Amino acid sequence: MNTGLRITAFAAALAAAFGTAYGVGKGVDPVVENTAPAAHDTHSRTSPGAEAGGEDTAHASVPAAGLQISENGYTLDLATPRLPAGERTTLRFTVRDGDHRAVTAYRREHGKELHLILASRDLTTYRHLHPQRAADGTWSTPVELPRAGGYRVFADFTPARKGAGNLTLGADLAVSGHYAPRELPAPATTTRTGGYEVELAGTLRPGRASELTLKVSRDGRPVTDLQPYLGAYGHLVALRSGDLAYLHVHPGGEPGDGRTKPGPAVSFTATAPSGGTYRLFLDFRHEGRVHTAAFTVRAGVPEAVERPSGTAEERPGPGDGHSDGHGH
Repeated sequence: MNTGLRITAFAAALAAAFGTAYGVGKGVDPVVENTAPAAHDTHSRTSPGAEAGGEDTAHASVPAAGLQISENGYTLDLATPRLPAGERTTLRFTVRDGDHRAVTAYRREHGKELHLILASRDLTTYRHLHPQRAADGTWSTPVELPRAGGYRVFADFTPARKGAGNLTLGADLAVSGHYAPRELPAPATTTRTGGYEVELAGTLRPGRASELTLKVSRDGRPVTDLQPYLGAYGHLVALRSGDLAYLHVHPGGEPGDGRTKPGPAVSFTATAPSGGTYRLFLDFRHEGRVHTAAFTVRAGVPEAVERPSGTAEERPGPGDGHSDGHGH
């Protein structure tokens, strides 16, 4: 993804929102279960029509991202449209150009050629993966999704071709098994994950840029030694409930720039494409492990929230010191 806030244009339930994302490597991905920043670039593709999510027509200037399987001559070809629940298997896909040829050259952004996001339609399961690319352009990554139901797959990348911009293409994924949908956790300003507490300050606004600041603490003490993860101290993905419109946001500043501190606060600038309910997923790294904190927020709907909005289930990765949920 491109640095900065990007409402990109990072699968059966996403349809109108924000930003920018990542990609490559075997590994583990965080599983979220229902239980002064610098200026940012914004990736966005589709038009901000009347998609689900309670759109505020007065602020309908921000296009949605991740809602199309094809765009600007590129298509996401998902070779694995169905997976079994609860089984570790391999997800494969290819990005094809207008001549149906597999794309084999990508611009590396944040250390990766492509970033892959998986999310369930009810937004209670979330994965940030970095698949491996074969010489023929086929991408693959191991994945284990715990629950049956509809999912959305997002591929966030920039082709190496001169003049090509960042794209986020989306496709639907079916996970077989007994399906029991869950309710979206209520809006909240704090959440817990893996022994950490994360506090959210700021308001997501439709059609207007606003600052979101997330502060990380553990055992009541601020965490001031966050570690870089994909070139930043935090990464934020937002998905709109109802259609799963996609937004990936990068924080202001970066490690080593002489002004960005390694916590406890990580700030982002974000613009919602419409009013409605969104699920935010913050990835951060500390003591060699990547953690994911999830929040439910409402854009354009002022309200007080108090109780935690959800937790992240984390498991050690296969020898890389990361929680299950991130691939490298």
